[in-house]
Amino acid sequence: MSQTDEKVVGRDGNLPEDRFEGSEKSEEEDALRFLDRVNIGQARLAGLEKDLGLRGNQYDIALTIFFVSYVAFELPSNLVLKKLKPPRWICFLMVSWGILQVCVSGLFPGLNFLFTTWYTRKELNSRVSIFFSGATLAGAFGGILAFGIRHMAGVGGKDGWAWIFILEGLLTVVCAIPALWLVQDFPQYSNLLSPQERAKWLHRLNISQGVTNAPLPFSKAQVVRALTDWKTYVYGTIYLSIGQPFYSLSLFVPSIIAALGFTNASANLLSAAPYTIGTVVTLLVAYISDRYSIRAPVIIVMMLLSIVGYTILLCDVSPAAKFVAVFITVAGVNPAIPTAITFVGNNFGPMYTRATVLGVFFSMGNAAGIISSNVYPIGDAPRYIRGHAIALGFSCLTIVLCAFMTFYNMRENARRDREYGVPNPDGSDCSPLYADDPVRLKKWGLEGKSKEEIIALGDQHPAFRYMI
Repeated sequence: MSQTDEKVVGRDGNLPEDRFEGSEKSEEEDALRFLDRVNIGQARLAGLEKDLGLRGNQYDIALTIFFVSYVAFELPSNLVLKKLKPPRWICFLMVSWGILQVCVSGLFPGLNFLFTTWYTRKELNSRVSIFFSGATLAGAFGGILAFGIRHMAGVGGKDGWAWIFILEGLLTVVCAIPALWLVQDFPQYSNLLSPQERAKWLHRLNISQGVTNAPLPFSKAQVVRALTDWKTYVYGTIYLSIGQPFYSLSLFVPSIIAALGFTNASANLLSAAPYTIGTVVTLLVAYISDRYSIRAPVIIVMMLLSIVGYTILLCDVSPAAKFVAVFITVAGVNPAIPTAITFVGNNFGPMYTRATVLGVFFSMGNAAGIISSNVYPIGDAPRYIRGHAIALGFSCLTIVLCAFMTFYNMRENARRDREYGVPNPDGSDCSPLYADDPVRLKKWGLEGKSKEEIIALGDQHPAFRYMI
């Protein structure tokens, strides 16, 4: 621990009283990302299929092609983000997708990884949820924007659906410029903090995250470790099973509402309401999750709500009842997304291992878009029984997997308690600041290991405890 650190916080492990807020400036980037991505659902109502002569399942095939490329680039992008400065990489991604609709896949995993390096384990879900609320708000206002933009049909000789893509893509490019200074670098290098503030901030992270957040040079071993850890794929499947109903809603809610008897224009407007409620619920659930330091139990409760919503949608009930079911389903699925991201972000390290795990996690989760793109064919309207049933099944799978990971994490934490003892509540036993303390090395059976080897243990450090 440096002398500067000691002057700021001392070696007693007490947290500083003043709290600094680092990089909560990325909601607009995610809103634009999701706004661009749900454009196609709104453009469909504005006549895209008819004007392009799409027949049968050609619309679904177009969505599938998009998601295949989306999935392929998430892991490489996360590793590049760690090597390059986040502001430059995020700006590049925004310009690329605004103009060409490519590289959009790197934004969401990259910024969520950045959040895990900035915030303590017990405050991460609130920050991820604020960021993710940009996506839910995009779902809310995307319908309203599309309703207005579609009336530009004929301007410049272009159809209304074309203007949806043009104007919202242009907005993304414009907002990419301030991203160069709004998006922060990793806390060790950010110019947002003074040297004294940085010492305080990093101390908080060291106490909370331990060696899992300590910077290490890139090594192939960290990447291989993530790719060979079975937990990586269980967490990825959890995200896949949440993502399938989420993408189903984002891509097809306007069509579902239209199939309930509303006009296409009304469907654009009515699709905003469920996402507005979803945003409020997401932020409330995040507060509870952080307040009580729980992740999987929260996901289970929210997916039970999703099951209720999809069950109603499957039943032969009135359009009004199905519209209420859309609200219930969105309120259940939306909070589960940031909580799942926080769940995996809380439980992996060191940093390149976490970056790799998150890359795989998002790739698997966004593969759900491929499934969702093909289970709501227009021939299934108005009830969409197949699509709703598949989403219901994935919601049930989420509950099973979250219950399993809760059991595993609790059992592993108990095993470490029995074999090594209970860690000091102040977090110092796992902190990289004390990785060369001979007393602690002896306590945790790490004698003879170098400081770098101890930091490289990440979540396998005997004093680290998994969050449930």
